[in-house]
Amino acid sequence: MLSQAMPSPEICDRARAAKDARFDGLFFTAVRSTRIYCRPVCPAPTPKRQNITYYPSAAAATAAGYRPCLRCRPELSPGANQRGGEDAVQRALALIADGALQEGSIETLAAQVGIGSRQLRRVFLHTAGATPIAVHTTRRLLLAKQLLTETSLPVTQVALAAGFNSLRRFNAAFVEGCGMAPTAIRRQRIETPAGMLSLRLGYRPPLDFAAMLAFLGKRAIPGIERIGPHSYERVIGPAQASTWIRVTADLVKPELRLEISETDPRAIPDIVRRVRRIFDLDADLGAVHAAFADDPLLAQAVRKRPGLRVPGGWDGFEVAVRAVLGQQVSVAGATTLARRLVDAYGCERTPAREGLDRLFPTPESLLDAPLETIGLPKSRAASLRSLAAATIAGRVHFGAGQRLQEFVDALVALPGIGPWTAHHVAMRALSHPDAFPAGDLVLQQVLGGEKRLSERDTEARSQSWRPWRAYAVLQLWHLSGDRPKEKR
Repeated sequence: MLSQAMPSPEICDRARAAKDARFDGLFFTAVRSTRIYCRPVCPAPTPKRQNITYYPSAAAATAAGYRPCLRCRPELSPGANQRGGEDAVQRALALIADGALQEGSIETLAAQVGIGSRQLRRVFLHTAGATPIAVHTTRRLLLAKQLLTETSLPVTQVALAAGFNSLRRFNAAFVEGCGMAPTAIRRQRIETPAGMLSLRLGYRPPLDFAAMLAFLGKRAIPGIERIGPHSYERVIGPAQASTWIRVTADLVKPELRLEISETDPRAIPDIVRRVRRIFDLDADLGAVHAAFADDPLLAQAVRKRPGLRVPGGWDGFEVAVRAVLGQQVSVAGATTLARRLVDAYGCERTPAREGLDRLFPTPESLLDAPLETIGLPKSRAASLRSLAAATIAGRVHFGAGQRLQEFVDALVALPGIGPWTAHHVAMRALSHPDAFPAGDLVLQQVLGGEKRLSERDTEARSQSWRPWRAYAVLQLWHLSGDRPKEKR
């Protein structure tokens, strides 16, 4: 949980006094008299200012010896690690969220972001107020605290979900980080039905959940996803051990509700991370909108739809395949092709839920597949096979922490994949906030008015929106009153 830059003490004071949810996760309030740290929205009585210290992350407060509040529950605060840039801290945070320090070392993490391990520690201490290991450990313990509070999972399974293979080490780490034993937290547990996990996922308002569902619903793959006006459902995991998830919006609190059927507890962090990415729950729209304030067109779009975010995808390879299928056809046409692809090359699930019974094809299953038989042109079938081969070989991957241009270059090196497709995949598979398909015809039309802009001029116009151009894309698509009808 790390912010773009922690707000000034004066702003923190005002946000804390107003219990302003827009600042939730952007800073934490530590109270010296109680040794507890809280979210800005904490309902507890406001402490005296002289007893307060502000910290940029939960990890920083924990490192300073504070324990998380039981009332406002810092584990529910949205992350704030989407800072827009591509600096070492931003990329390392994404890798940590992806589990890089679960088995890997600081040295490996530093090498992945291109700096030395000592320098990585220094920049983390300067920006996050804590080391990378402390950030990783705090993330694990706060997830454990949430599972202890909101689910009936046994403590041993909570320890596994939090990445601890030893219950003794888990208990010791939990007492050190949270100030009490896991069993004491368990007594705070909310009653939930057995066999089903239900977790709260916080975000900073506003969130246009209906618009997210509408976007995702038009691109839903039959047999794998089911998206209605109020919920998102999907089956995940291996074909023989499927897990069902459902996401709905809380009607009162700035939270989504994530339901998970029985699953391996070690899969829970990844499920939570992917759902947060799909609905862009860690976005700081305040920073995004500030970057658009001087552009009349985008300022108008934000006023109309302040809660628009960038919808992500569950799996990077799936998003990339869907993008290639959508080249030169309508959204509906691409969905038809996706259904044929899944029927022909996706495995059946057992047991299956009604209408959710398929597994998306793997790269291996498409490597030598005669994809022309589902109605694809030869060139597009060849592009999909090349994508599958590059994914298997590791020349293209969809992991966290990548630089945008490096990812785009890797994709456009494949036959039949151009910058539009590459940036579209970066938007949805990597959740890269600065991805920008400048060749998009709708963007060119909206920006140019009666005279459509060229791709070069569209790219030039977008420079002042960096590093949030992906959000501009969504705003402009909606402002157009239409969606791009090709290659989506």
